[in-house]
Amino acid sequence: MPEIGIVMEASPGYTAKLAAEIEAMGFDALLCPDTQNLSPDPLAQLALAAQTTQRIMLGTGVTNPVTRDVAVTACALATLQAESQGRALCGIGRGDSSAEHIGIRNATTAQLQTFVQRFQAYTRGETVDRDGTPSAMRWFDSVDVAPVPVDIACTGPKTIRMAVDTGDRISFAVGSAPERLSWAMGVALDRLKETGRPREDLSIGAFVNLVCDANEQRAIELGRMISGMVAHFAGMKNAPLDHLPPQLRPMAEHMQSDYDMAHHAQEEGEHLGAVTDEFVDWFSICGPVDKCRDRLQELMGLGLDHVYLLGGSAVAHPHGARQEAMVEQSRLFAEQILPILHNA
Repeated sequence: MPEIGIVMEASPGYTAKLAAEIEAMGFDALLCPDTQNLSPDPLAQLALAAQTTQRIMLGTGVTNPVTRDVAVTACALATLQAESQGRALCGIGRGDSSAEHIGIRNATTAQLQTFVQRFQAYTRGETVDRDGTPSAMRWFDSVDVAPVPVDIACTGPKTIRMAVDTGDRISFAVGSAPERLSWAMGVALDRLKETGRPREDLSIGAFVNLVCDANEQRAIELGRMISGMVAHFAGMKNAPLDHLPPQLRPMAEHMQSDYDMAHHAQEEGEHLGAVTDEFVDWFSICGPVDKCRDRLQELMGLGLDHVYLLGGSAVAHPHGARQEAMVEQSRLFAEQILPILHNA
């Protein structure tokens, strides 16, 4: 049975309550972004969510290697693992808005790999060599903590191959067009063949831009911001563009030069003027139940083991009400489509 999760920004006074709703709606995971200038801290909020839920996985969606030392991240997520009785997940990527908003560079693929390997060692209770200093979680001696699985978000071919080699799970961040996910899956499967790693040893999934609404035009409007944000991931600074399909390459080039990072993940972004209805319809899944069901089932047919939904909200501000409206917008999907996917 595939796992279906949802991505929601943490928000004080809302996260724990909404996590309980998300679990009751039937979702399997809640991931909260770790982007300190744009949304509240996810780890403290997820610890509260551990108290209002019993079943769903709780994790970052995503953290990064540059704003926290790996020992700090490992300690925080191992604490969540203990508090949630084994339901923590470390979703991680190279870093984007979290780095940009404090004036530092995001991580290279090599830096991300080193961070993940050290994180895995720390949460297995091993000693990590930190440039000659032996480093371990001493408090593990008195608390029973299972290793925290790492789910690497990946967009480009180099990072996909590294994620296949290193992650416990990988999640493509390439949009929801079948051509894009088919390409990403091909890169991952080819790498598995090259290395000999068994397919069943790795959970392969994707972040999927999806807004389910009876009014298709309303769904497209709600999906525009997330479409522009994920297209930006393909067009980050110095990212290779040669492998992109013709529907995406001009948009990625535009995002490389004109992305409005000051309004990242907000409807006010000036770059959204270039994100047409046609692009949203191709790059995301936006529309009524039948359309969303059929298009998502097509993607699941590529062999995805898990999906994390990136949805839309009809409320721009304030922050907590925005998250509440996004969860409510997901209810139609949860009632009409989620049971079908779980029974597939």
